[in-house]
Amino acid sequence: MTPSVSESWTRIEKWLADHAPAAHAALAPPADSADIAAVERVIGGPLPRPLVASLRRHDGLRGHGFTLIPGCYAPMGARGIADEWRRLQGFYDVSTEEEDDAADDFMKTGFSSALYGHPRLIPIARDGMGGHLVLDHRPEPDRGRVHVVEPVEGLLRVPHEKWSSLPALMEAIAGSLETGRPLNGHTPGVNEERMLHWDFGPASR
Repeated sequence: MTPSVSESWTRIEKWLADHAPAAHAALAPPADSADIAAVERVIGGPLPRPLVASLRRHDGLRGHGFTLIPGCYAPMGARGIADEWRRLQGFYDVSTEEEDDAADDFMKTGFSSALYGHPRLIPIARDGMGGHLVLDHRPEPDRGRVHVVEPVEGLLRVPHEKWSSLPALMEAIAGSLETGRPLNGHTPGVNEERMLHWDFGPASR
């Protein structure tokens, strides 16, 4: 059984406190309930429970220069999620019939430009160059999965099982930090400022 987001956060926090204290200090405090409710009003429905659990642990990061998720992604706080959701949705203009076709193509090919900005794809992290991680809140079959979104390529489906849900990804991050093994081709390290960074290296298995 996959550990909860909260359990994985406990492991991540401990590793950062022991090995990368500057990164630990950059973790933001918990999100206010009012900010979470505000996001839900913006997107028109409740946020996925794992995302709420993560926001109640840390409302993103304080400052810049620290990326918790391999691929240079920094988790966003509640207000950042709302802002990016609004911005990305502005790119989405697909009819219901086209959306069904795009969803089928996405499952077959693993990428889709038509689904870029879909309102049920909730941005949860960004890389500073226009890329995002989004949590799939559409109906089955990919509900709950974490996808990559790039401005040019569009929506990309990472096939690894560690991206099958936010709890699975958080557990994988905790395990990579604790063992030093690469995750999705990135290996954790600590720089001179005692800040976590991810080195691109041999792909994980």
